[in-house]
Amino acid sequence: MTKASEYHKQGYTCGEAIIKRFNEENNTDIPIALGSGMGTGFTVGSICGAAGAATAIIGYLKGRESNEETNNARQYTRELMSSIREKYGSELCKDLKKDKIGCAEIIEHTYETLNEIVKK
Repeated sequence: MTKASEYHKQGYTCGEAIIKRFNEENNTDIPIALGSGMGTGFTVGSICGAAGAATAIIGYLKGRESNEETNNARQYTRELMSSIREKYGSELCKDLKKDKIGCAEIIEHTYETLNEIVKK
């Protein structure tokens, strides 16, 4: 099976790559297009697109349909973002690039963390 970082090398944004790989591994049908605007830190160096896509997947799997339900997706998202921040010192694309952290590395870390989180 193709790694998410390999999809990124093929021209998918980091967000698209995360979603594509997740769909293949988990037999889901989350629209890859959700990740299209997430590359290069949502195009302005902001939140890493891999983290954004992982958060979208968390919402898809663990989110709620009504404000009367408990919002469990928040705790999973906090866990994901904390993992990224603990490992790299930031979840912002511009900071990751400044610190010379490659896209492949952050994509794979984010993808692995996502899988650990959603299997709980």
